[in-house]
Amino acid sequence: MKFNITRPLTVCAILLLASCSFVDDKLLPPLTGDEAPATSANGVAIAPSKAEGNPDPTLTTTAAAPVMADKVSRYQLPAVTSAPSTGTVVGERVEGLRGELAGLQQRINQHSAQFEKLQAATTTNSQQYHGTMAAINARLQIGTTKGNPILINQWNDAQKGLEKIADDVSQMNSLANNVSADANEAGYLLDSTKSTFELSGAIEEDHRQLTVLEDEASRTSVIANRLLSQLSGDITRQTSYVGAERANLTNLSDAIKNGGFLGSAGTRNYLKTSSVSDPVTGGTNALVIIRFDREDVAYEQALYEAVSQTMQQRPQSSFDVVSISPLRGDVAANQAQSARNAEKVLRSLTNMGLPASRVNLSATSNTQVAANEVHIFVR
Repeated sequence: MKFNITRPLTVCAILLLASCSFVDDKLLPPLTGDEAPATSANGVAIAPSKAEGNPDPTLTTTAAAPVMADKVSRYQLPAVTSAPSTGTVVGERVEGLRGELAGLQQRINQHSAQFEKLQAATTTNSQQYHGTMAAINARLQIGTTKGNPILINQWNDAQKGLEKIADDVSQMNSLANNVSADANEAGYLLDSTKSTFELSGAIEEDHRQLTVLEDEASRTSVIANRLLSQLSGDITRQTSYVGAERANLTNLSDAIKNGGFLGSAGTRNYLKTSSVSDPVTGGTNALVIIRFDREDVAYEQALYEAVSQTMQQRPQSSFDVVSISPLRGDVAANQAQSARNAEKVLRSLTNMGLPASRVNLSATSNTQVAANEVHIFVR
């Protein structure tokens, strides 16, 4: 009787291999043949490195760290495609046009970089200007002393800031003239390239190069005109902006002089509806009465508000400024002082931007007034 001993041996091998996974690796000698290192329940202490012991570590970048490239202008043109000379008459013409186009593209790239530099400068100057204006407006909004020297200095800074913006606009105008010349030259080169196709004595390579040159000249023309359009739009917008801000500075100057914005509650008591008849028309349609019954009457803010509202409703309005003196005491002195008051009001109106041609001065006396007054009537 034969016994099959293969199967029992196979089973024993499998059990032996499986039992290996339950053997602690620490019981096995290292593969190098050396004895296994002694182990400790607490582990082996490793001293800190010199870098780890540095109390003030610094972070440095490696030489392989990427460096950000300069921002490329959105109007930047790639270099003109070079090509070998064909030796033909047409080929020589192509080489000449290619050189002219390369020079033009270089100028356009320079002008494009200059434009974006101007845009960045204008943005910075505008931010600084509006920061100064915001500080002035915030102070005037809550009220301050008349002719506050701090606000005067800030106003001067704001004016300098606005002039920087105006200078940026002036540089944009000069740049626009150069870009306009670039656009004209680009159009000329494009037409010249197209007409070169009609010349005789060309080979196929000449026409291939002309096709590439025509595409690049066309792209150059588009970029030059696009840059010119952007410049023109910015110039128009910034010119209007500077004009409006100059008017704002003028109004702000009056507010600083008076210690607050025009129409503030502290001065409205000097602005009242008149009940005295208009000596010119005989009616009672006076816009305001300014009573000069004390020194340094703060009337300008209230006057500005009343005249501004009138001009918004009736832009073609004119005004009669009538000085009225009381018929008591020294009548001659009252009349002289009343006339000076009227001239003062006239200067205030012209400083506010009202043309002097729209203001008519007159004088009278009246028994109904107790102090010198100036009445403003709308015509």
